[in-house]
Amino acid sequence: MNTRASHQLRIIGGQFRGRRLPFVEQPGLRPTPDRVRETLFNWLAPIIVGARCLDAFAGSGALGFEALSRGSGEVILLERAAPAARQLLANAQTLGISNEMNIVQTDALQWLAGAGRPFDVVFLDPPYSADLLAPAIEKLANNGWLAAGARVYLETASSSDFPTLPTGWELMRDKTAGQVRYGLVVVEIERKINAHSP
Repeated sequence: MNTRASHQLRIIGGQFRGRRLPFVEQPGLRPTPDRVRETLFNWLAPIIVGARCLDAFAGSGALGFEALSRGSGEVILLERAAPAARQLLANAQTLGISNEMNIVQTDALQWLAGAGRPFDVVFLDPPYSADLLAPAIEKLANNGWLAAGARVYLETASSSDFPTLPTGWELMRDKTAGQVRYGLVVVEIERKINAHSP
């Protein structure tokens, strides 16, 4: 039996609804469950069309592919493991969306340490045991990665708390489903006002 073929995710909405995509098995990789994704993208429905999205710990690519299926303008997927990154690229080619989806094999924290170009939506669902949420949030907040009013999705184990959020980040949604705790943050970026403006 081909064990790799048994590892599949299903796109649940949009242009590619019902399509199944294979993903590689590796430690810590677990696609966001269907019902969690359904809830998340209901939350994002008002802004997802045309949005610039970052899936920072892509893994199976479940969130990034779902975003593109539902009309996002651009999706960047970051994935450190080479086998998983290769499978993401193969899946993008299968769907014919290689031009709209940029897959980067890299360490997400190193990539986020650079100067950012703002995203409208960022997905953060790193391996639960890796303690990566807090440093990822810190780099997003400080390096110019977020547009005003950006949404940041957080996912961790149901037994865990979310990290302390930076000033201007507001947790608007917070739910638990089985072993998953997930939430949606709205980020208000301070705008500097010219003191000489009327």
